[in-house]
Amino acid sequence: MSYEIRRITPQDAPEAVALMQLLFDRGEILYQPVDEQDFLARFTGEGRWGFGAFEDGRMMGFAHAAAQTSFLNGESDTSTPLYLTLVLVHPQARRHGVGTALINRIKTLCTELGKPCITVADRNPVHLTWLIPGANGHDHNNAPGVHEDGMGYPFLLSQGFEARAHEVAMYVDLHAYRWNPELDTILNALKAENIGVGVWKPGMAEEYDGMCDRVGSEYWRNVLRQEIAAWKENRPNSDPELWVDGVRPAGPRPLLVAVKDGHIIGFTGPVDRQQSGRGWFTGICVDPAYGGRGIGTVLFNLLMREFVDAGAAFSSLFTGTDNHAQKIYRRAGFEPRARWAVMRWVQE
Repeated sequence: MSYEIRRITPQDAPEAVALMQLLFDRGEILYQPVDEQDFLARFTGEGRWGFGAFEDGRMMGFAHAAAQTSFLNGESDTSTPLYLTLVLVHPQARRHGVGTALINRIKTLCTELGKPCITVADRNPVHLTWLIPGANGHDHNNAPGVHEDGMGYPFLLSQGFEARAHEVAMYVDLHAYRWNPELDTILNALKAENIGVGVWKPGMAEEYDGMCDRVGSEYWRNVLRQEIAAWKENRPNSDPELWVDGVRPAGPRPLLVAVKDGHIIGFTGPVDRQQSGRGWFTGICVDPAYGGRGIGTVLFNLLMREFVDAGAAFSSLFTGTDNHAQKIYRRAGFEPRARWAVMRWVQE
């Protein structure tokens, strides 16, 4: 069989959407199907490239890659990877080299752009929603890599990609969440050390560079910078309520922090609720200089409590398979639901 590999156009969107729907219906992918409008919004535009494999004008495969268009401190266009979003091949076209041809086109694109590597990871600017197995249709807003139980994982291994890390996706039904009274004991111990834990308010500690330096994360630094700036700009004199009857007051999102002597030494949030009912947050971070005190445990459970107050039905997250923080998540009721691999292909 002979296939034409070419850049897709907006006119190809219906076929790409149909292919994605077909593979979802067959149980081969977890990605939630999209409509044509959503497809164009996610897969086209600056820094996004889609390629199709066509036989007699019919799309038999689709691959997509994306690049960052905004950068954290120390990043640049040539230092950041090209992100592989997905590779889909119609069942009738498998074992004919379609997937390989599409991946080779993405590899060529990587060379053309001067990128150091291709990565499948959560920082892909195309956030693909996927359905959590065994969670009654509940979803997660971003894929952390390649689903290890899917066909894509062994395929990418065969194409020269390597697994750089393994992530576990975890899920909790918030209707079953309960605050553990032992957390009050931890809060009292922290208070005895003059460590305050709660919702960040204007006028509280604002220094977080020490924590971010010790953690080694420009991402967390950027999150804190943006969220605190939003509070100072929009509600500088507020004592923020979190939720009233499941409605968040207008303005910035609440941020939960641990503070000591004018320094932020831990945070989680911002607290938000997606339309799907998911309690959304960007992550959790604790200054390693203050480890072993239960700060992360308290912050995470406060976050769950705020999600409940917000009327969220569930929450989900992903974390490293060897990350000790899994203990915190499990004690809060989270259970593993899927494994993902962060993968990379490096230019020779």
